[in-house]
Amino acid sequence: MSEQRSRKGLWVLIGIAGGAGVIARAAGVALAGRKRVPGAPASGVPASKPNQDDVFATPRLEPEIVDVVSADGAELHVRVYGSPDADPIVLSHGWSCSTEFWNPQVNAFAEKYRVITYDLRGHGRSGMGSAPLAPELLADDLAAVLAATLRDGRKATVVGHSMGGMSVVAWARKYPEQVQRYASSVLLASTGTDSLVAETTVIPLPQRFPRVPVPVGRAILGSALPMPESPVTTRAIKYVAMAPGSTPAEVEFCARILTQCPPRARGGWGAALSTLDITDGLKNLQVPTTVLVGAADRLTPPSHARRLAQTLDDAENLERLIVLPGIGHMSSVEAVTDFNAEVKRLRGLK
Repeated sequence: MSEQRSRKGLWVLIGIAGGAGVIARAAGVALAGRKRVPGAPASGVPASKPNQDDVFATPRLEPEIVDVVSADGAELHVRVYGSPDADPIVLSHGWSCSTEFWNPQVNAFAEKYRVITYDLRGHGRSGMGSAPLAPELLADDLAAVLAATLRDGRKATVVGHSMGGMSVVAWARKYPEQVQRYASSVLLASTGTDSLVAETTVIPLPQRFPRVPVPVGRAILGSALPMPESPVTTRAIKYVAMAPGSTPAEVEFCARILTQCPPRARGGWGAALSTLDITDGLKNLQVPTTVLVGAADRLTPPSHARRLAQTLDDAENLERLIVLPGIGHMSSVEAVTDFNAEVKRLRGLK
């Protein structure tokens, strides 16, 4: 019975991949925007892998736990690491993840910076609330976290991965007046703002059916079947969310987090995001903004990143576009060194 349920989880995950994105076709690194930064990865060079012994470990520093209440009364779990006097970095994780997803970044930055992480609504230890799930709630939640943790006029480098990136854009869309008040720079990683279902080519389709119909994609993304930990589920997670070259430690780390997501939150948010279109929020990100994606990302492939980058560039807010060869959707885990280097560079902008 356990193996049968795991195989159901496998097909749910493969379905999720088909409903959420396009297999990346491009390789190499594309850098665009106002300036090219010396030391950026060269085209065709795989992203570097750090020593992973301690990268994914639970942070040594004890966090300050901050209970934040969003606009509709939903309770959010927030963790704050580091000195109150240090420059802040705010990290917003992706769909089906939790604050633990940011362990590699907390371990790298918490001794020098003020690192703020939070569980997205319904994920981890954050409540689901009673309001219908929609991008506007993601905006409200991020606004509440920023208001509760950024004091004395301090501005943060705001980092969003996947659904966390969508949270950042939704926030800029709903609260444009807050962008320059709270953010000094932004990193949008492995994310998109529209067409998450319509562009899919992950599930093989006949030529006469070039796209997964949105209602079908919505049903797939909205599945609330359990995903129990098992070798089958782990293999599925690697196929869906990570590149073929991802290491066993990277896959195990992500699988452990993803399988712990409450099915109701995974399905509810999957359905809510299946018709997402928040592209007009990008024009409100009037701070230096980097767009980063893995060339092997199946969920939010480089086609999304290039559209984001073009829109930001048109508004003269694109810092640069980075496409990392050989990296999948979990860019902050699969390319820790390169990801962290860009966060640190953005944090250094004044």
